[in-house]
Formats: sequence, structure tokens, C-alpha cells
Amino acid sequence: MALRHAVLAALLDGEYSGYQLAKSFDIGVANFWHALPQQLYAELAKLEADGLVAGREVVQESRPNKRLFRVTDTGRAELERFAAAPAKASSIRDDLLVKVQSADRIGTAPVIAQLEERAAAAEAKLELLRKLLRNMRGDLDEDEYLLRGERIGGYLTCLRGIAFEEGHRDWCRRTADVLRKRKGSTGAEQ
Repeated sequence: MALRHAVLAALLDGEYSGYQLAKSFDIGVANFWHALPQQLYAELAKLEADGLVAGREVVQESRPNKRLFRVTDTGRAELERFAAAPAKASSIRDDLLVKVQSADRIGTAPVIAQLEERAAAAEAKLELLRKLLRNMRGDLDEDEYLLRGERIGGYLTCLRGIAFEEGHRDWCRRTADVLRKRKGSTGAEQ
């Protein structure tokens, strides 16, 4: 997947400025695709040059003018082509795993601290994702929303984000605990 597909998917909900798109990424899309605001602005320019999005200038009285972008029919066709293509299997590429892999041979105190930081970050992300789901659902319970909700794609990706963050948090906590216990049982200086 390229950033372009994530941007096109985010723009399916309507017309967004670059700033609004960055906020959208921070809230929802970031659970499966990370991009810096500068990357998003550059990608919007490329997508517009390729005819996949259309931008329009909005004149504002008390603020600088802004550009709003929307997906074109060509952009929607590109997303349909992307959706029909076989998905590549995902894989983990994480420097923390290299550190844990080395824990038998190096001091574990910094690794344990990083595991605890990651667990705390996952917990904070879980709170945001759960809040986002509650906002999407409104007064509906989850089963009702899954059957009749207006925008199900974003909801389903948030559910995946929650499963990922829960698994990551739990693994980090367990791994930190194992390393602490091993340190105590072996008497090794860590």
C-alpha cells in the first residue's frame, strides 16, 4: 500500500483541507498508517497532479485562504483497483523486538523501561480508539452499529487497531515482567 491509497480512503468521507486530513489521520487512520503532515501535503499535491483528487480554493475573511480536496471519479477507480488487488501479508518491523531478542546478552533495565513505555503508549491509544468507536456508534450498541451503522469501514479498522494495541500492550507487560523475574532469579547484573 502506498500513502496515496490511505489518503484517498480518508477523503472518501468528504472534502478536507490538508489540516483536516492530518487531524483525520491522527484520530482514525493512524491506527494502521502513519504519516507526518508534511507527507500528507506533498501527497495531496501529487494526487491532484495525477487527477485522483480535485482541490478548490476557499476564501476566508479573517484567516488565510485554504484548499479543500475531494476524491475524483478517477481517484475512486484507483481505490477500487487497489481494493481488488491481492493484499500483501503484513509483517512486524520493530527495533524494540531487536532489543528484546538481545536481552540474554545485554543489560535488560533499558529494555524493560522501553517495554513499559510502549505498554503505557498502547493504553493511551486504546483510550482514544475506544472513544472514537463510542462517537461513531452514538446511541447504538456495537451489534446494531455493525449491522446498520453509517460508516462501517472506519469502525472496523478501529476494532483492528484496538486488537493490535491490546495485544501489543499485553505482550510488552508480560515481556517486561519475564525480564524482571529472570533478572531476580539468575542474580545476573542487568
